[in-house]
Amino acid sequence: MRDDDARYEAVSSRDARFDGEFFFAVVTTGIYCRPSCPAVTPKRVNVRFFVSAAAAQAAGFRACRRCRPDAVPGSAEWNVRADLVGRAMRFIGDGVVDREGVGGLARRLGYSARQVQRQLTAELGAGPVALARARRAHTARVLLQTTDLPVTELAFAAGFASIRQFNDTMREIYAGTPSELRAAAAGRRGRAGAPSQGAGGGGRSAPGGIALRLAYRGPYATAEIFDFLQVRAVPGVEEVRGSHGTRTYRRTLRLTYGSGIAEVDEPTGPRTRKRPPAGLVCPAARGADGGWLECRLRLTDLRDLSTAVQRMRRLFDLDADPYAVAERLGADPTLGPLVAARPGLRSPGAADPEELAVRIVLGGPLERAAELVRAYGKPLDAVDGGLTHLFPTPGELTGEEVAEPVRTLCTALADGTVVLDAGTDRYAAERALAALPGVGAKAAAYIRMRALGDPDIGDSGDSGGAGEGGPAGERAVAGAWRPWGAYAVHHLWRAGLLPAGELSVGELSGCAGALPGRAEEAGRGWEAAPVAVAAPVG
Repeated sequence: MRDDDARYEAVSSRDARFDGEFFFAVVTTGIYCRPSCPAVTPKRVNVRFFVSAAAAQAAGFRACRRCRPDAVPGSAEWNVRADLVGRAMRFIGDGVVDREGVGGLARRLGYSARQVQRQLTAELGAGPVALARARRAHTARVLLQTTDLPVTELAFAAGFASIRQFNDTMREIYAGTPSELRAAAAGRRGRAGAPSQGAGGGGRSAPGGIALRLAYRGPYATAEIFDFLQVRAVPGVEEVRGSHGTRTYRRTLRLTYGSGIAEVDEPTGPRTRKRPPAGLVCPAARGADGGWLECRLRLTDLRDLSTAVQRMRRLFDLDADPYAVAERLGADPTLGPLVAARPGLRSPGAADPEELAVRIVLGGPLERAAELVRAYGKPLDAVDGGLTHLFPTPGELTGEEVAEPVRTLCTALADGTVVLDAGTDRYAAERALAALPGVGAKAAAYIRMRALGDPDIGDSGDSGGAGEGGPAGERAVAGAWRPWGAYAVHHLWRAGLLPAGELSVGELSGCAGALPGRAEEAGRGWEAAPVAVAAPVG
């Protein structure tokens, strides 16, 4: 949405579809909000629009305490775009600026720091330092309101270089000191009669971990994504507890500074819209317009919090734009009924791209991956239910005793021949993977879709799919689905119209002609079939 008048219409109607896509600020109050903010709509003359929260902050506006604009889902645009800005935003979301600085970000992107600064400022109104600062501030607010960590320790855990920088940032963005923000959160919980949402009152060692709500926009096909992950859960690293409708997905995480365990609950029912008391916000509580997944993170080092959150968001595809997907795919005669039958179907990503790549190339039954974990993975300090190990790193799988083609893949990952980080060039990564002996084009395309979170597939020209290198008919069909080809594939898999694991529309069994007899099946049960190149491991 590029036109300010159209943006104002979205603000006037409190349209949650655009939360995270843009922000608006009110010059008379000095605050910025999400489009769905429940406050009285300001006059158009007093409103300014920003592409990012960081730009609003840089312009001197503070975050609204009612709608908490820093808690919205991320923009789906950054997952779609393969240019410098899109890649930079994915890197910043993964914490690269906090860990490596602007110079490290520029090196990963292959541009000069000055060019990165210029491009981001031109498009987003803020450079990489300001964007990373907004991310740190949000992490700090979460820690303040969900843990009992001392403020000094919390500041460094959030990524701030000094206490003074931390205090100044929180005052500037949230119009309050850290102590005031923590006290206000405690007061709200007390008035609501609710227990702490955070570390159970026990700070860093609390058994429940840090409790979070991972917001998403639009409808969300929860049961389908839990089905998908459950049949692919590798014992020792992942598990799914509970029965259908009340499941909890759990997994171990290898992170920059330490490790962790993440838990995400399957919602027991629809999120209904409730008007929050004054001063409170129910993030994305808009019924069909959005919701959240309950998540708990237990980390050995809290500096990994924002990175862990971002990885779980990618795994559950929480920054997707289901409205844009439905608009594009719903017009297709084959996909239209499928999209209508299963709104909000997502394309699951990966919590660890290198882990997923190894699992895909390894193939075979889940027990084969479990054996690899037991033999090479790092054991947890204490077994936690079915979670016993961290998945081995590529460097741990380069020995002669490791079977091919896993050893070749891991050698390429370890020496940097193949790079699968958040902002890597997806096309280059797919080509490098496909060139490895024993990997091949199909596995490379699937890794690109899931490990690199690409919402489109098959357009590199050499993946063997429905891209520019495929037959003209396939190119026409896949072109009509772009940039949401990955979602089209998931709908076709779910309906049984495309063989499990196939990414080429040339395998479409009957296309629209087969649809009438299959449409009802799309709404019934589906067993998450394994990817052909990877068995059920990926």
